[in-house]
This record gives sequence, structure tokens and C-alpha cells, in this order.
Amino acid sequence: MTEIVSKNASVVPTGKSSFSLLKMIGADRTLTLLLTVVQVLTGVSANGLIVTVNAIGLMKQRKIAALDLLLSCLAISRIFLQLCMIFFLMIIFSGKEFIMPATIVIILFTNELGLWFATWLSVFYCTKIASIPHWLFLWLKMRISRLVPWLIVGSLFHSAITSAIYSQYAWAISKGVLFNFLLKNATQINEKETYVMSIFFITSLTLPFLIFLTAVVLLIFFLVKHSLRMRMLAAGAGSPGQSAHTSAVLSILSFIVLHFSHYMVAICFCIQKYQIGSLSFLLCMLVAVVYPSIHSIILIFVNPKLKQNAKALLLGLCKGCQ
Repeated sequence: MTEIVSKNASVVPTGKSSFSLLKMIGADRTLTLLLTVVQVLTGVSANGLIVTVNAIGLMKQRKIAALDLLLSCLAISRIFLQLCMIFFLMIIFSGKEFIMPATIVIILFTNELGLWFATWLSVFYCTKIASIPHWLFLWLKMRISRLVPWLIVGSLFHSAITSAIYSQYAWAISKGVLFNFLLKNATQINEKETYVMSIFFITSLTLPFLIFLTAVVLLIFFLVKHSLRMRMLAAGAGSPGQSAHTSAVLSILSFIVLHFSHYMVAICFCIQKYQIGSLSFLLCMLVAVVYPSIHSIILIFVNPKLKQNAKALLLGLCKGCQ
């Protein structure tokens, strides 16, 4: 078990009030924290809208499409992730250590689960939209809808196993988080366990990221090639199909930027790049919550069915409030 030792104090100040800890944050950190809360509320609202729309469709039709099921699972995992991240920050700034290990494990579980769901979503879009003359791609294209439930179950199983491994180190991580926040010169002794866990964590994040990157790159190449072909056939007429392909490519590029930024922030957290409670740490938290928020909003706008149903739901709620 990792031990934390202070260079400047022999007694750890565990009785600090939340007010005194908040004074340590500063104005810039407070602003960043508020922006993080706003992003979380935006993300929870967007993901909640996705879940509500698909739940209403399920109750009406008594069935749910594979894409809607995948979107709903992704939205639910992101809601739990964002709420847990805010809860995690509240725990740090209140100094309540006893509940942090469970919170860390839940964050790791929901984060990895959401990354896998986002990865399978990119694979789903790639196989449904692109047309690649390869037997493996054609096989996947014909069976992806039937594979979605199994991919969801497999992601749950994989994330549960990795989280069970993380839980063995959760108490040590929580001690390090709290002591690093309270004691700026705190150092860790016996970093072997932390190093092994970091390698395992980075590997578990890299696998879905590589699959995601492969799927979106293939999709971008197909859309660009198809758009150029349409432009040659239309002789520069500027058909609506070309603008649709351009919008699709731009949205996919935004997915790559958001996913990559979230991936890098997760690695920075894993290797403890920034001191807990610092401005850099809070900025990383802000970037971490941007991905599940903005990505879900983009998903609503690029999905015509989801966009139409969400608009109808919001209009109905507005009329009901009048």
C-alpha cells in the first residue's frame, strides 16, 4: 500500500473546513470550477434528452433500434460519469476522505464504459455509411445491428473487470489525492504499485481509442472520396449532397478532437501530471467534462430522427409550462 509522507509537517490537517479549503482555490480556480459545473449541467441535460427521447420511442413502438440502444447506453454512462466527477471535486474541497475510494472506482468504470460505447458508436456509423470492398468489413456491415447488444454486454463486463482491479488501489489513490491537495510538498513512497496501475490504465484506454480512431479515419476517407466523386459528376454545381458530406466530415473531425483531448487528460490524471486542486488540474477537469457534453450535443444535431424527436419533446414541454 502506498504511503504518503509530508516534508513540512508531521501531522496531517484533516480537520479543515470546506470554507478554508475553498479559500485555497483562488478566483481563477473558482471560475474554472464554475465553468466545469456549467459544462456538467449542459452535458447532463443533453444526455438526459437523448435517454428521454429514446425511452418515449421504446414505450410507443415496444422496441428499440440498435443505434438508439447504443446512444441511450452512452448517454446514461455519461450522466453518471459527469455527476460523479462533480461529486469527486466536492469531496476533495470538503476534505472528506472516507467516501473517495468508491467514487474513484465509479468514475473509472463509467469513464471506460463511456469510451467503449463511443467507440462502438463510431464503428456503427462507419459500417453503416462507408462502403469498403473487404470481406471483414462486409461481414461486419451485415451484422453490426445484431452485434450491438453483445458489444454493450461485453463493454460492461470488461469495464467491471478493470474496475475491480482498480479497486485494489482505490484507497491508496484517495489518500494520495487528499494529501496532495492539503500538503503541497507531500511525496509518495513505494511508487511501484502506482506505476503498474498506470500502465494498466493507459493500456485499457488506448485500445478503445485506437479502434475509434481507425473507424473514424476510414469513414472520413470514404466521405471525402465520395464527395470528390459527386463533385466531378455534378461539375461543380454544389448539390445538397456535397454540403451534407462536408458537414459529416466536420462533425467527425470534431469527434476526433474531443475524444483525443479526453484521452490525453485521462492519461495526465493517471500519471499525476498536475497537483490536485491546482489551476492546471481544474482546467483538465474542465476539458474532461467537455467531451461527454459537446459530443452528445453534436450527436443530437447530426441524427435527424433524434433531432426531430428532441425538438418535438422540448416544444411539448414548453407548451405544457405555459
